[in-house]
Amino acid sequence: MSIIKYAVVASSLLMPAAVLAGNYSSSETVSDKVIAEQRERLAENTQGQGFGPQSPRDIDQVSGENSNMFQPAPAHTQMNLCNIHFHVGAEHKGGEFTTYAGNGNGQGADTGYLYDGKLTKKQLKPFKGEVCAAKGRNLVPGDTIEVHFVHTTAQIQPGPTLGACLSDNIMNPQLRVEAQVIVLANDDDALDFGEMANVEQVNGYYQAPNIPSDTGTPVQYAGSTTGPSYNEKGSPLQVSWSVRPEVAVVDIGTVADWCEENEFNEDHAHGVRNLVLNPQLLSEIH
Repeated sequence: MSIIKYAVVASSLLMPAAVLAGNYSSSETVSDKVIAEQRERLAENTQGQGFGPQSPRDIDQVSGENSNMFQPAPAHTQMNLCNIHFHVGAEHKGGEFTTYAGNGNGQGADTGYLYDGKLTKKQLKPFKGEVCAAKGRNLVPGDTIEVHFVHTTAQIQPGPTLGACLSDNIMNPQLRVEAQVIVLANDDDALDFGEMANVEQVNGYYQAPNIPSDTGTPVQYAGSTTGPSYNEKGSPLQVSWSVRPEVAVVDIGTVADWCEENEFNEDHAHGVRNLVLNPQLLSEIH
């Protein structure tokens, strides 16, 4: 109720991006009890099973008690980019994205964290046409999404799904995800997502050379793969994470164009895994 009231009295020039985004449009929202039960089952299903540290997490909280550490992956510039995809709602919390979108449907929809800042009324003008709506969730100006640039030490070519990061010759490659949270704006002057996600070879490695370098020093930590399929079980894949704490403003039209055609066959935003809170499932951030 307070969120809606704040939207009414907000400035006509600057409005909270989270308020007008589609994140509050879900008609199916589970209770806090459901989310708590999912976290309890995650703890039960991982206790004593040897799982490594999990993701996503609050990047502003450095403590963690999981001792199953692994060798950090090399810098992403020394690895092959294998996949690009994104989640609607930032999976991680912290930096400029700490506003909770709500519990959603308990299966990854309409949850995660939202950009805390403001966009202009012009930037929040409704966009004509559907945006990445292949799975039913149409993106709108003001939406926050978290983009994952996945890298591998395997010798591969970029392609669809995380399966592109593995190969028959090396089934246990090191993985690194460069994560960038972005907010969508109806703004031709904002960043072009097609350029950000452009893939080319640099020094013999597949790279996305236009990953933003001006959105804060990435928070690096040991974690896992994400996604709502791991709300009640542990992810077995080890991932070195680099999460940028500042948000990039991106033109929503360029995201729509990218979803229409890209080498990863991505046509929709993925769901969000519950934020991992259990200290036993988190690494210590040094």
